[in-house]
Amino acid sequence: MTRIYLFPGQGSQTPGMGRDLFARFPEQVAIADRVLGYSLTELCLEDPRGLLNQTLYTQPALFVVNALTFLDHLVKTGELPHIVAGHSLGEYNALFAASAIGFETGVRLVKRRAELMAEARDGGMAAVIGLDVEKIRATLDRQGLDSIDIANLNSPLQTVISGPIADLDRAQSPLEQAGAMMFKKLPVSAAFHSRYMAEAANRFERFLESVEIGIPRLPVISNVTGSFHDPQTIKTMLSRQITHPVRWVESVSTLKREPEPTFTELGPGTVLTGLNRRIDMETARATGH
Repeated sequence: MTRIYLFPGQGSQTPGMGRDLFARFPEQVAIADRVLGYSLTELCLEDPRGLLNQTLYTQPALFVVNALTFLDHLVKTGELPHIVAGHSLGEYNALFAASAIGFETGVRLVKRRAELMAEARDGGMAAVIGLDVEKIRATLDRQGLDSIDIANLNSPLQTVISGPIADLDRAQSPLEQAGAMMFKKLPVSAAFHSRYMAEAANRFERFLESVEIGIPRLPVISNVTGSFHDPQTIKTMLSRQITHPVRWVESVSTLKREPEPTFTELGPGTVLTGLNRRIDMETARATGH
């Protein structure tokens, strides 16, 4: 059996997350509060200023809650993973779980990533459900919408696209006519995981030069490639992740080639568990198996 731990990304945050964890891990909460400059407990449990869903605050909060969920799981079960993976932001939790970064380093990395991504103000994102990525690309090409990038390959029939707002609006009708069952604009401030995040990626790359990332003690999946990280190129892949699509379908395919893979999602909600189920179902339907 191969024990695989998965960590969710932005979009999994929920009010009240971490309620049962903060009191159990006061040392980590104190570190996070010091690095971030505000009370994470107040943000997650009370959110008096309505900030939890803003990128600047979502990413650090989710990293910490994911990390504490992992530590709590270790305390309760004593079971270390054999392989780890995370979706977008969750990749930092995977690196933490693999001991490539410490907790404080993880908070600092995610804080800076969130700052840079929150500064981006161009474009938006939309989920396209019911069309495979090749049909999406072909439809966008026919419409001359080469300004739109593929951002997340979440399942064979669930893809997120990024680009200028006006072009996303133009894409909706053609994609629906091509067979998309749903086209849903996402509540984000910019076109994440696309060429439009190049400045943020470049600045993050420079920031990474001052950060030490060790060799992971166990295999970690890279969102950029959908396969295992090369320890020598982790920093490069983390900066590229900001402008490149999250290859979740390929990541899951890589993981399922392991002997008897068993998946445990560690974080608020069950988004990745649902995606994995969706991948299985859509793949089976497409192949007739």
